[in-house]
Amino acid sequence: MSWVLDLDGVIWRGNQVIQGSAEAVERLFKLGVSVNFVTNNSMLTPAEYVEKMKSFGITIREDQMFTSAMAAASMLDPVAKVYVIGGGNGVRQAVERRGITVVEDSSKADAVVVGWDPGITFDKITNAMRAIRAGARYIATNADPTYPNPEGLLPGTGSLAAAVAVASGVEPVFAGKPNPPIVSLIKPLLSGEDVMVGDRLSTDGRFAKVLGVHFGLVLSGVKEPYSESDVAGSTTIADDLLSLVKIFETYGNLPVGEFTGG
Repeated sequence: MSWVLDLDGVIWRGNQVIQGSAEAVERLFKLGVSVNFVTNNSMLTPAEYVEKMKSFGITIREDQMFTSAMAAASMLDPVAKVYVIGGGNGVRQAVERRGITVVEDSSKADAVVVGWDPGITFDKITNAMRAIRAGARYIATNADPTYPNPEGLLPGTGSLAAAVAVASGVEPVFAGKPNPPIVSLIKPLLSGEDVMVGDRLSTDGRFAKVLGVHFGLVLSGVKEPYSESDVAGSTTIADDLLSLVKIFETYGNLPVGEFTGG
């Protein structure tokens, strides 16, 4: 059995750990469950995510970590020249690991990749817009409109990508959950009776549906109106990851239904 866990809204909110998440992961390890992590947040590299996990008392390997930046990089031709909008090292490293050249002069770009960038500027949007209008391919790491933070929601990559789309007149191809590029990264990890855990129906729920696995919806992050069309055929709803793991321990599986407020 394999569990695939989202990060933002499941393990943490911003730089604040969600109570019980470290214990939940440790319980899964002790049960012999294969655990991997997948995030639409493109800011950090896998190694940086491993360190962030460690700071919250969770020890994982780098090869257990998958990001939307990795999915975006997998879509690019290795000989491409790419203009990147993205905070942190995540998108740049993922692109460069494939041998792709990142260019600062957007007029030389064959492709534009937009990831989450809290430091986005008018100039960055202008550069991306001009490259795309000149024929560059437009890829965005993910479509999430918001990002969960302890102080409240922040604009997500989808909001930034929309600004570039409106300016350029071109809609991006999205790489992260629930889209085919990241599905291709996660599919080989599945072993049967698998579980996808997330807080966002429109990405995590649909991702579970595309993967054909059980969905564990936790209410510790973004809360979206429940829609049957957004989730897998079987869904368990719990307050948080630890609650979900305790349900699994009690029943030996994840029963379909809502188990909240207990």
